[in-house]
Amino acid sequence: MIDPASGILLIADPFLKDPNFLRTVVFLCEHKEEGSFGFVLNRQYDNTLDELIPELEGYKLPVYYGGPVQIDSIHFIHQYPNEIPGGQEVIKGVYWGGDFDAVVNLIKNETIDPNKIRFYIGYSGWGEGQLANEMTEKTWLTVKATRKLIFHTNYEEIWKDSLKHLGGDYEMMVNFPIDPQLN
Repeated sequence: MIDPASGILLIADPFLKDPNFLRTVVFLCEHKEEGSFGFVLNRQYDNTLDELIPELEGYKLPVYYGGPVQIDSIHFIHQYPNEIPGGQEVIKGVYWGGDFDAVVNLIKNETIDPNKIRFYIGYSGWGEGQLANEMTEKTWLTVKATRKLIFHTNYEEIWKDSLKHLGGDYEMMVNFPIDPQLN
Protein backbone atom coordinates (compact mmCIF):
# COMPACT_ATOMS: atom_id res chain seq x y z
CA MET A 1 0.00 0.00 0.00
CA ILE A 2 1.25 3.47 -0.82
CA ASP A 3 0.43 6.66 1.05
CA PRO A 4 -2.21 9.00 -0.35
CA ALA A 5 -0.79 11.67 -2.66
CA SER A 6 -1.72 13.52 -5.82
CA GLY A 7 -2.01 10.98 -8.62
CA ILE A 8 -3.05 8.08 -6.39
CA LEU A 9 -6.24 6.07 -6.72
CA LEU A 10 -8.23 5.40 -3.58
CA ILE A 11 -10.03 2.08 -4.03
CA ALA A 12 -12.95 1.56 -1.67
CA ASP A 13 -12.55 -1.48 0.55
CA PRO A 14 -15.04 -4.16 -0.61
CA PHE A 15 -16.93 -3.91 2.69
CA LEU A 16 -17.13 -0.10 2.89
CA LYS A 17 -20.80 0.69 3.54
CA ASP A 18 -20.78 4.49 2.99
CA PRO A 19 -23.28 4.94 0.12
CA ASN A 20 -21.22 7.84 -1.30
CA PHE A 21 -18.22 5.58 -1.81
CA LEU A 22 -19.57 2.02 -2.09
CA ARG A 23 -17.27 0.17 -4.55
CA THR A 24 -15.79 3.40 -5.87
CA VAL A 25 -12.38 4.49 -7.10
CA VAL A 26 -11.33 8.08 -6.36
CA PHE A 27 -8.58 9.80 -8.33
CA LEU A 28 -6.75 12.12 -5.90
CA CYS A 29 -5.86 15.35 -7.69
CA GLU A 30 -4.54 17.12 -4.63
CA HIS A 31 -3.32 15.87 -1.28
CA LYS A 32 -2.00 18.34 1.28
CA GLU A 33 -1.80 18.46 5.04
CA GLU A 34 -4.87 20.69 5.20
CA GLY A 35 -6.96 18.34 3.06
CA SER A 36 -7.45 16.24 -0.05
CA PHE A 37 -9.49 16.56 -3.23
CA GLY A 38 -10.42 14.13 -5.98
CA PHE A 39 -13.10 12.59 -8.17
CA VAL A 40 -15.03 9.33 -8.08
CA LEU A 41 -14.18 7.74 -11.44
CA ASN A 42 -16.80 5.02 -11.66
CA ARG A 43 -20.25 6.53 -11.09
CA GLN A 44 -22.00 7.94 -14.10
CA TYR A 45 -24.34 10.86 -13.44
CA ASP A 46 -27.94 10.83 -14.69
CA ASN A 47 -27.49 13.84 -16.97
CA THR A 48 -25.22 14.37 -19.97
CA LEU A 49 -23.09 17.50 -20.35
CA ASP A 50 -25.52 19.23 -22.73
CA GLU A 51 -28.30 18.86 -20.15
CA LEU A 52 -26.18 20.72 -17.58
CA ILE A 53 -24.63 23.34 -19.87
CA PRO A 54 -27.21 24.73 -22.30
CA GLU A 55 -24.61 26.19 -24.72
CA LEU A 56 -23.47 22.60 -25.43
CA GLU A 57 -26.90 21.48 -26.63
CA GLY A 58 -26.64 18.31 -28.70
CA TYR A 59 -23.25 17.24 -27.28
CA LYS A 60 -24.26 14.25 -25.17
CA LEU A 61 -20.97 13.67 -23.35
CA PRO A 62 -21.23 11.61 -20.16
CA VAL A 63 -20.86 13.29 -16.79
CA TYR A 64 -19.69 11.40 -13.72
CA TYR A 65 -20.57 11.91 -10.07
CA GLY A 66 -17.29 13.27 -8.70
CA GLY A 67 -18.40 13.08 -5.10
CA PRO A 68 -20.80 14.45 -2.52
CA VAL A 69 -19.21 17.91 -2.15
CA GLN A 70 -20.49 20.94 -4.14
CA ILE A 71 -22.71 18.97 -6.49
CA ASP A 72 -23.63 22.24 -8.17
CA SER A 73 -20.16 22.51 -9.75
CA ILE A 74 -18.65 20.87 -12.84
CA HIS A 75 -14.99 19.83 -12.97
CA PHE A 76 -12.94 18.00 -15.57
CA ILE A 77 -9.75 16.05 -16.12
CA HIS A 78 -8.18 15.75 -19.54
CA GLN A 79 -5.21 14.93 -21.76
CA TYR A 80 -5.11 18.28 -23.62
CA PRO A 81 -2.43 20.47 -21.99
CA ASN A 82 -1.83 22.61 -25.10
CA GLU A 83 -5.45 23.06 -26.14
CA ILE A 84 -6.82 23.70 -22.63
CA PRO A 85 -4.57 26.24 -20.86
CA GLY A 86 -4.44 26.50 -17.08
CA GLY A 87 -4.75 22.82 -16.23
CA GLN A 88 -2.72 21.30 -13.43
CA GLU A 89 -0.77 18.13 -14.27
CA VAL A 90 -1.64 15.42 -11.75
CA ILE A 91 0.20 12.49 -13.33
CA LYS A 92 2.21 12.47 -16.54
CA GLY A 93 -0.16 13.44 -19.34
CA VAL A 94 -3.29 13.86 -17.15
CA TYR A 95 -4.49 17.35 -16.20
CA TRP A 96 -7.14 18.65 -13.84
CA GLY A 97 -9.10 21.76 -14.80
CA GLY A 98 -8.17 24.67 -17.00
CA ASP A 99 -9.95 27.18 -19.21
CA PHE A 100 -13.54 25.95 -19.56
CA ASP A 101 -14.24 28.27 -22.52
CA ALA A 102 -11.46 26.45 -24.39
CA VAL A 103 -13.19 23.13 -23.56
CA VAL A 104 -16.52 24.44 -24.88
CA ASN A 105 -14.83 25.55 -28.13
CA LEU A 106 -13.08 22.19 -28.57
CA ILE A 107 -16.39 20.37 -28.08
CA LYS A 108 -18.28 22.63 -30.48
CA ASN A 109 -15.51 22.33 -33.10
CA GLU A 110 -15.59 18.55 -32.57
CA THR A 111 -11.81 18.50 -32.15
CA ILE A 112 -11.87 16.73 -28.80
CA ASP A 113 -11.70 12.98 -28.27
CA PRO A 114 -14.35 12.14 -25.65
CA ASN A 115 -12.06 9.34 -24.43
CA LYS A 116 -9.46 11.93 -23.37
CA ILE A 117 -11.66 14.13 -21.19
CA ARG A 118 -14.00 13.38 -18.28
CA PHE A 119 -16.54 15.68 -16.65
CA TYR A 120 -17.59 15.46 -13.00
CA ILE A 121 -20.40 17.00 -11.04
CA GLY A 122 -19.20 17.66 -7.51
CA TYR A 123 -16.03 16.28 -5.97
CA SER A 124 -14.73 14.17 -3.11
CA GLY A 125 -13.03 16.10 -0.35
CA TRP A 126 -11.40 15.40 2.99
CA GLY A 127 -10.49 17.90 5.67
CA GLU A 128 -7.23 17.94 7.61
CA GLY A 129 -6.49 14.48 9.04
CA GLN A 130 -9.75 12.96 7.75
CA LEU A 131 -8.22 10.85 4.98
CA ALA A 132 -5.38 9.77 7.29
CA ASN A 133 -8.02 8.47 9.74
CA GLU A 134 -9.81 6.61 6.97
CA MET A 135 -6.51 5.04 5.91
CA THR A 136 -5.90 3.88 9.50
CA GLU A 137 -9.39 2.34 9.50
CA LYS A 138 -8.49 0.52 6.25
CA THR A 139 -11.35 2.21 4.38
CA TRP A 140 -9.22 2.60 1.25
CA LEU A 141 -6.66 0.63 -0.73
CA THR A 142 -4.20 2.70 -2.75
CA VAL A 143 -2.47 2.28 -6.09
CA LYS A 144 -0.75 4.65 -8.50
CA ALA A 145 -3.18 6.01 -11.05
CA THR A 146 -2.78 5.14 -14.72
CA ARG A 147 -4.33 6.85 -17.73
CA LYS A 148 -5.94 3.52 -18.63
CA LEU A 149 -7.81 3.40 -15.30
CA ILE A 150 -8.67 7.13 -15.21
CA PHE A 151 -10.03 7.18 -18.76
CA HIS A 152 -11.37 3.61 -18.68
CA THR A 153 -13.75 2.88 -21.55
CA ASN A 154 -16.17 1.06 -19.20
CA TYR A 155 -16.68 2.95 -15.94
CA GLU A 156 -18.48 -0.06 -14.41
CA GLU A 157 -15.22 -2.06 -14.52
CA ILE A 158 -12.90 0.54 -12.92
CA TRP A 159 -13.25 -0.76 -9.34
CA LYS A 160 -12.53 -4.37 -10.35
CA ASP A 161 -9.70 -3.40 -12.71
CA SER A 162 -8.12 -1.18 -10.03
CA LEU A 163 -8.08 -4.13 -7.60
CA LYS A 164 -6.58 -6.31 -10.32
CA HIS A 165 -3.94 -3.59 -10.86
CA LEU A 166 -2.95 -4.07 -7.19
CA GLY A 167 -2.42 -7.77 -7.95
CA GLY A 168 -1.88 -10.61 -5.52
CA ASP A 169 -4.56 -11.28 -2.92
CA TYR A 170 -6.41 -8.11 -3.89
CA GLU A 171 -7.55 -9.71 -7.15
CA MET A 172 -9.72 -12.10 -5.12
CA MET A 173 -11.60 -9.14 -3.64
CA VAL A 174 -13.34 -8.40 -6.94
CA ASN A 175 -15.71 -11.29 -6.20
CA PHE A 176 -16.39 -10.43 -2.54
CA PRO A 177 -20.06 -9.72 -1.77
CA ILE A 178 -20.92 -6.21 -0.57
CA ASP A 179 -22.23 -7.67 2.70
CA PRO A 180 -20.57 -10.97 3.68
CA GLN A 181 -23.37 -11.66 6.23
CA LEU A 182 -25.73 -12.22 3.30
CA ASN A 183 -23.77 -15.28 2.15
